[in-house]
Amino acid sequence: MRQHTVYTITILGIFSLFFISCATVPVTGRQQLRLIPMESMLTTSFQQYDQFLETNMLSKDEHNTRMVKTVGERIQRAVERYYRENNMSHKLKGYAWEFNLVESDDVNAWCMPGGKVVIYTGILPYTKDESGLAVVIGHEVAHAIAEHGNERMSQMLFYQMGGMALGVAMAEKPAETQKLWMTAFGVGAQFGVILPYSRLHEREADHLGLVFMAMAGYDPNTAVEFWKRMARDKESSPPEFLSTHPSDETRINAIKKLIPEVMPYYTKEK
Repeated sequence: MRQHTVYTITILGIFSLFFISCATVPVTGRQQLRLIPMESMLTTSFQQYDQFLETNMLSKDEHNTRMVKTVGERIQRAVERYYRENNMSHKLKGYAWEFNLVESDDVNAWCMPGGKVVIYTGILPYTKDESGLAVVIGHEVAHAIAEHGNERMSQMLFYQMGGMALGVAMAEKPAETQKLWMTAFGVGAQFGVILPYSRLHEREADHLGLVFMAMAGYDPNTAVEFWKRMARDKESSPPEFLSTHPSDETRINAIKKLIPEVMPYYTKEK
């Protein structure tokens, strides 16, 4: 009886925690669990981002570096306009946008909380131009705007560290917490209980990213061609149920269905 009572209390506690910490993702309206205060997320983000830049080489290619910053700033303005028009500007408080191109053959990009973006040179052959780059930056910024990092870290701290607060985890288990942090923002892979949420995050970031790139003056249709290029050049892909990302076919079809919805946001930037 006692064991049953403890189990019941635990379940009730989890449900109570969910409702207390429930938040809404912009554009999609999905309810999500966020346990970490934004101040903690931003502080940790800025520290981890600076540390990453200290140990990784920035690209010396002036043209591509300028293109990354130009596209990034246009996406930034689109996000700020969307939030301003929807009376949510206060949610961007503390953001310190930054867009950097890093030398790496990895075909990757990511964005930490507060608008801290890194694009790897290895993805440029796939983006090809500003529009292709807008697909990538819009998608990565969408992860930050939707606070997927907070959601992922909340889940991982809950399941892997017994619900330990982020600040406490960083102080008591810095190496382990840093690994979780980098995984949450796309530098690693996470399997297990977090897996379904990661695929959900990817679909959601595609959706928000299309809205932001359209508002920034980039044609959302170019997203289809970008993902087709990515699909053609892949030597192999794991089955979708083993991946944190949707399969290429699933993603492309989903994006095609979203195009009519996001096209009204599209206006060429003057």
